[in-house]
Amino acid sequence: MQKITDIGPIAAKHIVAFFQQSHHRDIIQRLQAAGVHWVENESLTVSEQPLAGQSFVLTGTLTRLTRDEAKTSLQALGAKVSGCVSKKTHCVVAGEKAGSKLEKAQTLGVKVIDEAGLMALLNGEW
Repeated sequence: MQKITDIGPIAAKHIVAFFQQSHHRDIIQRLQAAGVHWVENESLTVSEQPLAGQSFVLTGTLTRLTRDEAKTSLQALGAKVSGCVSKKTHCVVAGEKAGSKLEKAQTLGVKVIDEAGLMALLNGEW
Protein backbone atom coordinates (compact mmCIF):
# COMPACT_ATOMS: atom_id res chain seq x y z
CA MET A 1 0.00 0.00 0.00
CA GLN A 2 2.83 2.38 0.72
CA LYS A 3 3.77 2.32 -2.96
CA ILE A 4 0.59 4.31 -3.62
CA THR A 5 1.24 8.03 -3.85
CA ASP A 6 0.56 9.87 -0.58
CA ILE A 7 0.01 6.72 1.50
CA GLY A 8 2.59 6.33 4.22
CA PRO A 9 2.97 3.72 6.94
CA ILE A 10 0.38 5.26 9.29
CA ALA A 11 -2.34 5.61 6.62
CA ALA A 12 -1.60 2.08 5.34
CA LYS A 13 -1.96 0.69 8.87
CA HIS A 14 -5.36 2.39 9.31
CA ILE A 15 -6.64 1.21 5.93
CA VAL A 16 -5.68 -2.38 6.69
CA ALA A 17 -7.28 -2.14 10.15
CA PHE A 18 -10.49 -0.77 8.59
CA PHE A 19 -10.85 -3.70 6.19
CA GLN A 20 -9.99 -6.25 8.87
CA GLN A 21 -13.20 -5.35 10.71
CA SER A 22 -15.97 -7.63 9.47
CA HIS A 23 -18.75 -5.07 9.98
CA HIS A 24 -17.00 -2.73 7.50
CA ARG A 25 -16.80 -5.50 4.93
CA ASP A 26 -20.50 -6.31 5.56
CA ILE A 27 -21.48 -2.68 4.94
CA ILE A 28 -19.53 -2.65 1.68
CA GLN A 29 -21.24 -5.86 0.54
CA ARG A 30 -24.68 -4.40 1.37
CA LEU A 31 -23.87 -1.23 -0.55
CA GLN A 32 -22.78 -3.28 -3.57
CA ALA A 33 -25.94 -5.39 -3.35
CA ALA A 34 -27.97 -2.17 -3.31
CA GLY A 35 -26.32 -1.08 -6.56
CA VAL A 36 -23.61 1.22 -5.28
CA HIS A 37 -20.45 0.90 -7.33
CA TRP A 38 -17.28 2.81 -8.04
CA VAL A 39 -15.22 3.04 -11.15
CA GLU A 40 -12.07 0.99 -11.17
CA ASN A 41 -9.21 2.88 -12.73
CA GLU A 42 -6.39 1.07 -14.40
CA SER A 43 -3.03 2.33 -13.27
CA LEU A 44 -0.88 3.81 -15.97
CA THR A 45 2.83 3.19 -16.14
CA VAL A 46 5.07 6.17 -15.50
CA SER A 47 5.68 6.55 -19.25
CA GLU A 48 1.89 6.77 -19.75
CA GLN A 49 1.54 9.55 -17.19
CA PRO A 50 2.24 12.74 -19.15
CA LEU A 51 1.48 14.96 -16.14
CA ALA A 52 3.74 13.12 -13.70
CA GLY A 53 5.45 15.52 -11.33
CA GLN A 54 3.13 18.40 -12.16
CA SER A 55 0.90 20.09 -9.61
CA PHE A 56 -2.57 21.38 -10.48
CA VAL A 57 -5.09 23.45 -8.54
CA LEU A 58 -8.81 23.56 -9.33
CA THR A 59 -10.77 26.74 -8.63
CA GLY A 60 -14.20 28.07 -9.51
CA THR A 61 -17.18 26.14 -10.81
CA LEU A 62 -16.69 23.50 -13.48
CA THR A 63 -19.67 22.69 -15.72
CA ARG A 64 -18.54 19.59 -17.64
CA LEU A 65 -17.00 17.68 -14.75
CA THR A 66 -17.37 17.69 -11.01
CA ARG A 67 -14.25 18.70 -9.12
CA ASP A 68 -13.81 15.10 -8.00
CA GLU A 69 -13.99 13.88 -11.61
CA ALA A 70 -11.48 16.52 -12.70
CA LYS A 71 -9.17 15.64 -9.83
CA THR A 72 -9.38 11.90 -10.54
CA SER A 73 -8.78 12.46 -14.25
CA LEU A 74 -5.72 14.63 -13.60
CA GLN A 75 -4.36 12.13 -11.08
CA ALA A 76 -4.83 9.31 -13.59
CA LEU A 77 -2.43 11.20 -15.85
CA GLY A 78 0.10 11.47 -13.03
CA ALA A 79 -0.65 14.98 -11.75
CA LYS A 80 -0.89 15.94 -8.12
CA VAL A 81 -3.93 18.04 -7.32
CA SER A 82 -3.55 20.53 -4.52
CA GLY A 83 -5.96 22.82 -2.75
CA CYS A 84 -3.70 25.86 -2.69
CA VAL A 85 -1.61 27.78 -5.18
CA SER A 86 2.13 28.19 -4.67
CA LYS A 87 5.12 29.02 -6.83
CA LYS A 88 5.53 25.24 -7.30
CA THR A 89 2.06 24.94 -8.87
CA HIS A 90 2.33 24.01 -12.55
CA CYS A 91 -1.18 25.00 -13.62
CA VAL A 92 -4.44 26.37 -12.23
CA VAL A 93 -7.72 25.29 -13.79
CA ALA A 94 -10.09 28.23 -13.42
CA GLY A 95 -13.79 27.58 -13.77
CA GLU A 96 -16.60 30.11 -13.52
CA LYS A 97 -16.46 32.52 -10.59
CA ALA A 98 -12.85 31.68 -9.77
CA GLY A 99 -11.65 33.78 -6.87
CA SER A 100 -8.56 34.19 -4.74
CA LYS A 101 -6.77 31.11 -6.10
CA LEU A 102 -6.94 32.59 -9.60
CA GLU A 103 -5.68 35.94 -8.33
CA LYS A 104 -2.78 34.27 -6.52
CA ALA A 105 -1.88 32.25 -9.64
CA GLN A 106 -1.80 35.43 -11.70
CA THR A 107 0.33 37.18 -9.07
CA LEU A 108 2.81 34.28 -9.03
CA GLY A 109 2.85 33.90 -12.82
CA VAL A 110 1.41 30.38 -12.70
CA LYS A 111 -0.14 29.09 -15.93
CA VAL A 112 -3.96 29.32 -15.90
CA ILE A 113 -6.31 27.35 -18.15
CA ASP A 114 -10.08 27.35 -18.38
CA GLU A 115 -12.35 24.32 -18.42
CA ALA A 116 -12.07 23.97 -22.20
CA GLY A 117 -8.30 23.85 -21.77
CA LEU A 118 -8.70 21.19 -19.09
CA MET A 119 -10.87 19.08 -21.37
CA ALA A 120 -8.31 19.39 -24.17
CA LEU A 121 -5.57 18.40 -21.73
CA LEU A 122 -7.52 15.36 -20.52
CA ASN A 123 -8.22 14.34 -24.12
CA GLY A 124 -4.52 14.42 -24.96
CA GLU A 125 -4.80 17.54 -27.09
CA TRP A 126 -2.06 19.48 -25.35
